[in-house]
Formats: sequence, C-alpha cells, structure tokens
Amino acid sequence: MSEAVKYQRHNSGIAIITIDRPETRNCLSQEVRDGLRQAWQQFENDDEVRVGILTGSGSKAFCAGGDLKAMVDSGMKVPPRDFFPLPYDTIELTKPTIAAVNGVAFAGGWMIAQACDLCVASNTAKFAVTEVKVGRSSPWASPLIHMIPQRIMMEILLTGKPITAARAYEIGLVNRLCEPEDLLDTAIALAEEILEGAPLSVAAARETVMLATEMGRSAALQAARHASVECYNSEDAQEGPRAFSEKRKPQWQGK
Repeated sequence: MSEAVKYQRHNSGIAIITIDRPETRNCLSQEVRDGLRQAWQQFENDDEVRVGILTGSGSKAFCAGGDLKAMVDSGMKVPPRDFFPLPYDTIELTKPTIAAVNGVAFAGGWMIAQACDLCVASNTAKFAVTEVKVGRSSPWASPLIHMIPQRIMMEILLTGKPITAARAYEIGLVNRLCEPEDLLDTAIALAEEILEGAPLSVAAARETVMLATEMGRSAALQAARHASVECYNSEDAQEGPRAFSEKRKPQWQGK
C-alpha cells in the first residue's frame, strides 16, 4: 500500500480509505492516484468489509484536485482514460461507498466525492468544479445531472465558484452534515445503517438505483427484476421474515 493512502479495516465491516497528504491538500498526485487504485482494489477483495468510506487527512482539504504543476510539466492535454481512479468508472466496485468530506473538495476532489454512492460533509467543507478557472474541462461532471437540477449544475460548472456544505446539502449533493469533529463518526454511523441490511438486498438495491439512473422506466424495471432474482432466492430472504416474526435480529449470511 502506498504511504500516501491509508487503508484501515473498521471492526464492524467497514473500510476507511484516507488520502494522507495534508501538506499538499491531498491533491491527486501520482502517488495518491496509485495509492487509491491499490486501496480500492483491496476494499473490493476484502471479504471482511461491505462498505467503504473515503476521506482526507487534516481539516483543510478532502482533496484539492489534480496536481496542476505535474500536468503542466508533462504537457498533458486530454487525460488518459484511466488517469484517475474513480469508483464504479475506472475502478470496478460492487460495494457501497461513502465520501466523508472534511474540507475543500475542488475539481478532482469533487470528482472523487461525486463518484461515491453517498456523501457526508463537515459543515465547514466547500465544493467546487474549478476547471473553468484554469482552462481545463470537467467531462466527469456529466453524471451530476442525475443528482442536482440542471440550472444549478450549469451555474456550478460555468462559474467555477465554490458552494458551502450547507448549499451542497440543500441541492441534494450531500446526504448528511455534521460538525468537523463528528465527520468520521457520522460516516461510520451511516455505513452501519447499510450493514444492518442483508448483503444481497443491499447489492440489489444499489443496482436498482444505478439501473434507474441510466435507463428509461420500462427498461429499468425489467433489468431491476432480473438483478433481484439472486436476492429473492437467497437464504437471507427466508431469514429476514423469520427473524421479524420471531422478534429477533436477523443473522445475515450473504447467501
């Protein structure tokens, strides 16, 4: 594992991935990109964890974006397709993820927070798609149209101006707000709520959301029914109703 990114297994089935370069505001340098690739792969292959939390060290920045100096020094024009390790895009993942945003999430920082399934933010956090300020582009922001209204997205991308965590929560970009000192605990609490669900049910639910996002109504219904078959046929699908009727906590097996 790269020293720039830490992977920690929480004792309740949660992995915490931390970008640990506060002196560079956790920017997406080569070592950070490599570390994130390794960490996401470890998370996906770790059978002991079911939910991943991505955060940044320090209080100033979740991630300030790409390493602009390195881009200039290398003469980079269009970034290679796999340049950034993005969950569910250039990184294949099957488990839910939560971004815990502790400071600024600008440009590439917004990008990796947006790529996660859910987002918890400190009330001192700020978000911005700043590419217009430095002559770059943000094609990765296109999925935002499924998260926030069109005119708000237009303003964010065209002006490059930051929005507060409260505004991000108001427009639906952030799921939960908290005090800075409570950020990780809040993200863990959200992850633990997910862990209460049956593993195959959670997987089918996540797939249903993504299918509904990317397909029309009829096609999404058909695809979601197919994606739910394994869940319905599982032992957990019998254990859940049984536990409910017996007034006890279900014992999930993930099968």
